[in-house]
Amino acid sequence: MTNNYTLMKGNEAIAEAAIRAGCRFYAGYPITPQSEILEYMAAYMPKAGGTFIQGESEIASMSMLWGAAACGERCMTSSSGPGYDLKQEGISYMASYNLPCVIADVMRYGIGDGEITEGQDSYWLATRGGGHGDSRQLVLAPASVQECADLTYLAFDLAEKYRNVAIILSDGGISQMIEKVVLPEAKEHDKSKFDWAIKGYKAKDEPKVKVTNLDRSMDYATYDAMMRDKFKTMFETEQRWENFQTEDAEIVLVAYGISSRTCKTAVRRARAAGMKLGLLRPITVWPFPRKAFEQLPDTVKALVTVEMSLSTQLGLDVQLATNGQTPLYSYLTSKYVPTAQGVVDYCQSVLDGTAQKMEVY
Repeated sequence: MTNNYTLMKGNEAIAEAAIRAGCRFYAGYPITPQSEILEYMAAYMPKAGGTFIQGESEIASMSMLWGAAACGERCMTSSSGPGYDLKQEGISYMASYNLPCVIADVMRYGIGDGEITEGQDSYWLATRGGGHGDSRQLVLAPASVQECADLTYLAFDLAEKYRNVAIILSDGGISQMIEKVVLPEAKEHDKSKFDWAIKGYKAKDEPKVKVTNLDRSMDYATYDAMMRDKFKTMFETEQRWENFQTEDAEIVLVAYGISSRTCKTAVRRARAAGMKLGLLRPITVWPFPRKAFEQLPDTVKALVTVEMSLSTQLGLDVQLATNGQTPLYSYLTSKYVPTAQGVVDYCQSVLDGTAQKMEVY
């Protein structure tokens, strides 16, 4: 890392990286713990020549993105908890129209309104398509302020590459911490380069609407095949992950976001005590990095997901990735950030045979 860094919150890094990626339209609504994204956009988007709108609701804000994206604009919204829930219908429409946009979901804890504390229990909602109908969204999970910037910057490129919704799945811990960050290079976006984008009505024989949820030249079978092929390509080419001391591990932790940071400390502490612990950190949680599990060594006796949720959510994807062939356990901490010693103690109980394997509720 060079010395050309700045100190920023995770939320601020997401917002600044979006502007530097060429995002020129943001619509959102305040909700803890993502409000700094909206506040940053309010202050700096106009200075970049873009448009900032605080919508009257989460639903309205999401619908505004629909119009901006249809015109080829790089656009973004952000929310948390119940606010993200309200965006689901809009996500469905964006998916059916094959429109690119970026959404930051800064997770908080709890069913319904929940609480404003850290949490990771929006994992299912973010990784299972969102809204109604069949769709898959690209979902990237930062574990540092630097990754908040890097993955947001990347998300805009991926969204346009696949004409798809891309989600930054952050959490209350990552969003509020302050760290060094080297910001990406600023660039401008040419919204006129897309042949599918609306560019205005110029001739009587030119259609006013160029973006539809079913191309008039396609029948349903062709459209369905196109969508399946897109999802398959994303799944096969966009898996990202980090391995940390997994080469000879007997137990491999699986965690993302704030949980993965304490897991790294747990790995170091366990290794110092002679326990062969490792960490596999998904960076994309959709597509889930199944290839990473195929590369784990034969020494692995068990996998342990570490999640801030009531029931295992990440664990279901691990189970699918391994075809249930490796014993799977889940250390669930609800609204509390897991501690390194708590993780180590739980892994010791796995080795001792006193921990209960993961159950799917």
